[in-house]
Amino acid sequence: MILASQSPRRRELLSLITEDFRIIPAKGEEVLPEKISPEKAVVLLSEQKAEEVYRENRGEIIVAADTIVTIDGKILGKPRDEKDAFAILKTLSGRVHEVFTGVCVIFSNGEKEKFFEGTKVEFYELSDEEIAKYIKTGEPMDKAGAYGIQGKGALLVKRIDGDYYNVMGLPVAKLLRVLKAEI
Repeated sequence: MILASQSPRRRELLSLITEDFRIIPAKGEEVLPEKISPEKAVVLLSEQKAEEVYRENRGEIIVAADTIVTIDGKILGKPRDEKDAFAILKTLSGRVHEVFTGVCVIFSNGEKEKFFEGTKVEFYELSDEEIAKYIKTGEPMDKAGAYGIQGKGALLVKRIDGDYYNVMGLPVAKLLRVLKAEI
């Protein structure tokens, strides 16, 4: 099995299902059509990653995922810089947002199974000082929505409705059910 991701979180989460995998991250550019729903976007991005890695590794099982954060219908990506991280976290402060992870599994015979998971996350009201302190940790800089729920970002979260592991970047319980016959 190949995990088409360099994310340490996805590596950790996939190891809950199996230790028998290797990492080959997709390198291609993420391409999305305009006017696409978040649910379709994450599935399409995960499929692009899986297909790229599968082309060079036919006969292997490929697992790829992509996670986005949305609020008010707007997709929030990874912050470009600290100023952008501040703006994203200020937007999430005191509000509910959604985290979507799309997963694409390409089986050794070339068949695909694609799905997404959505989780609602509510943040506490955050002061400018709290946001600045969190940004200083460096944690927000490589994460969709500018936070990591599994790290110090947990201190921002008031409640979640849905799969916690989805917010980390891989809905493992649902993925296990897709992979069950293969592991």
